[in-house]
Amino acid sequence: MQFKAIIGHENVKKRLIKSVNDERISHAQLFLGPEGGGNLPMAIAYAQYISCQHKMPTDSCGECPSCVKFQKLIHPDLHFVFPVATSAEVKEKPVSANYIEHWREANLDEPYLSLAKWQSKIETGNKQLLISKNESESILKILSLKTYESEYKTMIIWYPERFNIASGNKLLKIIEEPPSKTLFILVAQDAEQIISTILSRTQLVKVGRIKEEDLQSELIKKYDIDTSAAHKIAHQSDGNFIQAQKLIEHSELEEEFHELFKDWMRAAFKGNVPALIVWSEEIAKVSYGREKQKQFLKYALHLFRESLIKNYGDVEMERVNNSEEGFLAKFAPYIHGANCIEIIELFDNASYHIERNANPKILFLDVSLKLTKLLRVEAPVGAE
Repeated sequence: MQFKAIIGHENVKKRLIKSVNDERISHAQLFLGPEGGGNLPMAIAYAQYISCQHKMPTDSCGECPSCVKFQKLIHPDLHFVFPVATSAEVKEKPVSANYIEHWREANLDEPYLSLAKWQSKIETGNKQLLISKNESESILKILSLKTYESEYKTMIIWYPERFNIASGNKLLKIIEEPPSKTLFILVAQDAEQIISTILSRTQLVKVGRIKEEDLQSELIKKYDIDTSAAHKIAHQSDGNFIQAQKLIEHSELEEEFHELFKDWMRAAFKGNVPALIVWSEEIAKVSYGREKQKQFLKYALHLFRESLIKNYGDVEMERVNNSEEGFLAKFAPYIHGANCIEIIELFDNASYHIERNANPKILFLDVSLKLTKLLRVEAPVGAE
């Protein structure tokens, strides 16, 4: 992966290149940014640049033996850690090494990889993806070895939010005092979910959302769409290349979520308890799984946000597609200053409890019953 293949973030690229050329490479860095912003490809491009044998002023050469191996993700001094779970292929004590071929395939196919796509790739069903204590032991073993070809040995840890306390604590000392010429790059989306003692030992590199104009140019080039369509999609996706791809490809999952949300809100507004019970049983089925349930709750929060913007914000801030826009024209007035905080907290808490293996049928029914009351709260006097 070369820097030129990453959409936008020119200032970040310049700072990373300067740190290498000034020989100021921090041994533990946190590449922090939202999903779809490019922090994973940025981390790989940075590691490739460090190991490149013929560095150029703005990028790695892409042609030396080191670059060729990095671009295939097979360099012997490049190591990856990522969340995993048991599957039909790996029945017990899963670690990243068990899935490394799948990881390479997934990244080479989609450098802007999402956690949902990764879970689908390794076919773990509804199991929670984690970085376990077994993984930490594997990391310690790998880092005890000497480098093979490069000056640095690089360990890229994707989604360090998925460390549990036991696995995270085993790594504290080696992250704080790693072997010579060892580089840790943590690639995360939410710093608040990272174990604080690990977070405090890293140097922050912010890789934010992609600028709208940069994303628009990439969509025109990659998908050969007209400027008007590219502008609309770049605007709606809010700097998220994964979301932009979904909008272009008319994601079936998002359409499914939209219909599911509409049915839910209609039943909740009517106070139709039998319908809400049936709805809760449907989303609790194994076919949805916890990751998909969390994605759905995130989608619901997106529509609540858009409802508030429609009521109180600037139309330029809206991030909705055509079907969502038609639905929100009728739904948005019921999300307002008198109930929005409680609704958002309700859904944030639901996502938290799904993450921690709450019974989804009970949880979604509880949320449904609370919604029947919250949607009936009258808007403040004078609210639009």
